[in-house]
Amino acid sequence: TNPAFKEVLSRIESHEDCRNLPMISFLILPMQRVTRLPLLMDTICQKTPKDSAKYENCKQALKEVSKVHSQVIPVLFSIFKKVSIFEGLQCDFLALKPFPLVSSSRWLLKRGELTTYVEDTGLFSKRTSKQQVYFFLFNDVLIITKKK
Repeated sequence: TNPAFKEVLSRIESHEDCRNLPMISFLILPMQRVTRLPLLMDTICQKTPKDSAKYENCKQALKEVSKVHSQVIPVLFSIFKKVSIFEGLQCDFLALKPFPLVSSSRWLLKRGELTTYVEDTGLFSKRTSKQQVYFFLFNDVLIITKKK
């Protein structure tokens, strides 16, 4: 919401060193590296002679990198999923009161589309209409949205 920040970010993104890439592409780089490390270590192990003393070190390194990978990737995917949901939400409530959707203590349990039935009561009539809504159920909050 800070115009000065947006202007600085825009200037940085348009700099030749950034090759016109958006900030999100730089935020994804660590995740890409974490996913490539086990593949790299596996290739190194395959190329290392099995009778070499370095082979056992390589296998141990592959085991450790795979352990880090299995711990980090679910957390990173959860964060990026929450960020993408938050970026997709444009509502009056978020404009009035900042809501910290991206939090380490919050995780997405379920999301999907629902049909709700809305009752319209007029002066002489009562009418029921269907409305499609999309929900995001987190461990501590339920967000119900509709497409604009």
